Amino acid sequence: MSILLEKKCTACELGAPLVPDKDQIELLKDLDSWLIDKSDIPKLVKTFKFSNYLKTLNFVNLIAKLAESEDHHPRITFEWSTATIEWWSHKIEGLHMNDFICAAKSDEIYTSLK
Repeated sequence: MSILLEKKCTACELGAPLVPDKDQIELLKDLDSWLIDKSDIPKLVKTFKFSNYLKTLNFVNLIAKLAESEDHHPRITFEWSTATIEWWSHKIEGLHMNDFICAAKSDEIYTSLK
Protein backbone atom coordinates (compact mmCIF):
# COMPACT_ATOMS: atom_id res chain seq x y z
CA MET A 1 0.00 0.00 0.00
CA SER A 2 1.28 3.43 -0.92
CA ILE A 3 2.23 5.74 1.94
CA LEU A 4 0.34 8.43 0.00
CA LEU A 5 -2.95 6.73 0.93
CA GLU A 6 -2.29 7.44 4.60
CA LYS A 7 -1.91 11.18 4.06
CA LYS A 8 -4.51 13.97 3.97
CA CYS A 9 -4.35 17.06 1.82
CA THR A 10 -3.25 20.27 3.47
CA ALA A 11 -4.41 23.76 2.62
CA CYS A 12 -2.45 24.98 -0.38
CA GLU A 13 -1.76 28.69 -0.13
CA LEU A 14 -0.01 30.98 -2.61
CA GLY A 15 3.69 30.37 -2.18
CA ALA A 16 3.26 26.76 -1.00
CA PRO A 17 6.15 24.57 -2.12
CA LEU A 18 6.01 22.76 -5.43
CA VAL A 19 7.19 19.15 -5.40
CA PRO A 20 10.73 19.24 -6.87
CA ASP A 21 11.17 17.41 -10.20
CA LYS A 22 13.35 14.68 -8.70
CA ASP A 23 10.76 14.01 -5.98
CA GLN A 24 7.99 13.90 -8.59
CA ILE A 25 9.79 11.02 -10.31
CA GLU A 26 10.03 9.12 -7.02
CA LEU A 27 6.39 9.76 -6.14
CA LEU A 28 5.27 8.56 -9.59
CA LYS A 29 6.69 5.15 -8.67
CA ASP A 30 3.95 4.86 -6.03
CA LEU A 31 1.22 5.58 -8.58
CA ASP A 32 -0.25 3.27 -11.21
CA SER A 33 0.33 4.59 -14.75
CA TRP A 34 -0.02 8.30 -14.01
CA LEU A 35 1.82 10.71 -16.30
CA ILE A 36 3.03 14.23 -15.75
CA ASP A 37 1.78 16.54 -18.48
CA LYS A 38 4.13 19.52 -18.65
CA SER A 39 2.57 21.13 -21.73
CA ASP A 40 1.58 24.22 -19.73
CA ILE A 41 1.11 23.93 -15.97
CA PRO A 42 2.41 20.52 -14.80
CA LYS A 43 -0.45 18.12 -14.06
CA LEU A 44 -0.82 14.49 -13.05
CA VAL A 45 -3.01 12.82 -15.69
CA LYS A 46 -4.56 9.40 -16.03
CA THR A 47 -7.41 7.93 -18.09
CA PHE A 48 -9.49 5.26 -16.39
CA LYS A 49 -11.44 2.77 -18.53
CA PHE A 50 -14.82 1.18 -17.79
CA SER A 51 -17.18 -1.21 -19.50
CA ASN A 52 -20.18 1.14 -19.61
CA TYR A 53 -21.52 4.60 -18.97
CA LEU A 54 -23.00 3.98 -15.52
CA LYS A 55 -19.76 2.49 -14.18
CA THR A 56 -17.88 5.50 -15.49
CA LEU A 57 -20.41 7.87 -13.92
CA ASN A 58 -20.17 6.05 -10.58
CA PHE A 59 -16.38 6.48 -10.62
CA VAL A 60 -16.69 10.18 -11.46
CA ASN A 61 -19.10 10.65 -8.55
CA LEU A 62 -16.68 8.90 -6.18
CA ILE A 63 -13.84 11.14 -7.37
CA ALA A 64 -16.09 14.16 -6.73
CA LYS A 65 -16.66 12.93 -3.14
CA LEU A 66 -12.90 12.47 -2.72
CA ALA A 67 -12.32 16.00 -4.02
CA GLU A 68 -14.80 17.44 -1.54
CA SER A 69 -13.41 15.45 1.39
CA GLU A 70 -9.84 16.56 0.59
CA ASP A 71 -10.88 20.08 -0.48
CA HIS A 72 -8.80 19.58 -3.60
CA HIS A 73 -10.53 19.48 -6.97
CA PRO A 74 -9.38 17.93 -10.26
CA ARG A 75 -10.38 18.44 -13.85
CA ILE A 76 -12.54 15.49 -14.86
CA THR A 77 -13.25 14.67 -18.49
CA PHE A 78 -16.05 12.14 -18.66
CA GLU A 79 -17.08 10.08 -21.69
CA TRP A 80 -19.04 6.89 -22.28
CA SER A 81 -16.40 4.44 -21.05
CA THR A 82 -13.53 6.64 -19.87
CA ALA A 83 -12.82 9.27 -17.27
CA THR A 84 -9.64 11.31 -17.43
CA ILE A 85 -8.54 12.85 -14.15
CA GLU A 86 -6.07 15.73 -13.96
CA TRP A 87 -4.68 16.78 -10.58
CA TRP A 88 -2.67 19.97 -10.08
CA SER A 89 -2.65 22.83 -7.62
CA HIS A 90 -4.22 25.89 -9.17
CA LYS A 91 -2.93 28.43 -6.64
CA ILE A 92 0.72 27.51 -7.13
CA GLU A 93 0.39 26.51 -10.80
CA GLY A 94 2.07 23.16 -10.44
CA LEU A 95 2.33 19.94 -8.51
CA HIS A 96 1.95 19.92 -4.74
CA MET A 97 2.00 16.85 -2.49
CA ASN A 98 -1.83 17.07 -2.47
CA ASP A 99 -1.88 16.09 -6.14
CA PHE A 100 0.05 12.88 -5.51
CA ILE A 101 -2.12 12.05 -2.49
CA CYS A 102 -5.30 12.46 -4.53
CA ALA A 103 -3.89 10.50 -7.47
CA ALA A 104 -3.13 7.57 -5.14
CA LYS A 105 -6.62 7.79 -3.67
CA SER A 106 -8.10 7.90 -7.19
CA ASP A 107 -6.30 4.63 -7.97
CA GLU A 108 -7.64 3.12 -4.76
CA ILE A 109 -11.20 4.06 -5.75
CA TYR A 110 -10.71 2.57 -9.22
CA THR A 111 -9.31 -0.67 -7.78
CA SER A 112 -12.26 -0.96 -5.37
CA LEU A 113 -14.67 -0.89 -8.33
CA LYS A 114 -13.10 -3.82 -10.16
